[in-house]
Amino acid sequence: MRFAFLGPRGTHSEEALRALAPIGIERLPLATVREAIMAVRGGVADRAVVPIENSLEGSVVTTLDTLAIDAPEVRIVAESTLPIRHSLIAGRPLEPEAIERVLSHPQALAQCARFLRERLPGAEQAGASSTADGVRQVAAGDAPWAAIGSRLAAEEYGATVLLEGVEDRSDNATRFVALARAGEVGHEVPDAAAGAKTSIVFFGFNDVSPGALVAVLAELSSRGINLTKIESRPRRRGLGHYMFFADLEGGEWEPHVAEALAALADRVETLHVLGSYPSATGHDPLA
Repeated sequence: MRFAFLGPRGTHSEEALRALAPIGIERLPLATVREAIMAVRGGVADRAVVPIENSLEGSVVTTLDTLAIDAPEVRIVAESTLPIRHSLIAGRPLEPEAIERVLSHPQALAQCARFLRERLPGAEQAGASSTADGVRQVAAGDAPWAAIGSRLAAEEYGATVLLEGVEDRSDNATRFVALARAGEVGHEVPDAAAGAKTSIVFFGFNDVSPGALVAVLAELSSRGINLTKIESRPRRRGLGHYMFFADLEGGEWEPHVAEALAALADRVETLHVLGSYPSATGHDPLA
């Protein structure tokens, strides 16, 4: 089985892959999150593991938009929450004051904003396609540059860890999801202790009238369904029109959830179930 993930080797996505995937899989590192998702859509990969939400920086919008717009055939089948520990890494030992540039994925730079502002105020910040790509670049060069990435990436590319734990909060964590093509994975009904979660996106209702969203969401609340997350993204058809992403407790196979989703579908132009899967709490995702 082939699993796509945001590469190159040594990313936090690869660490999440180790938690989500069984032993003995083939790993396919790709340059972007979108490419990893589209690899599943096109049959190049059987599964993908991608980030979907960070506790400091919020949702990974590329993941949300790709699942909603470009790859509706791809579904979430599992999730895992990974504590994110960032390190300051260079190709050779350097004093912090000697560092001229810091490379990393924009999300990682944002998660370490206070550290960079206070400890490396003179260093230029530059984006990389992933944290591991930043580490790979500094490990291959001679310039006084550093990267923010994982210890796994430092080991992968023979780089030097200068400082560990440079994230702004020690409880920094990212939620990752495993993806598969719709129809290729049956419902895995979790045990009662673990519970289930369903992720949806919906749009196409009179969202400019007062109370319209409340009326739509009442189809869930009136049936005792708890939302654990809701947010909006532009529909790309003019200002004021949005897609709404939501996570709710319960699996789509449960009668009250199925009834609520059917009622919600009657109120909107489009309702797409992104996935219905075991909650990460207390569950071994793909065992």
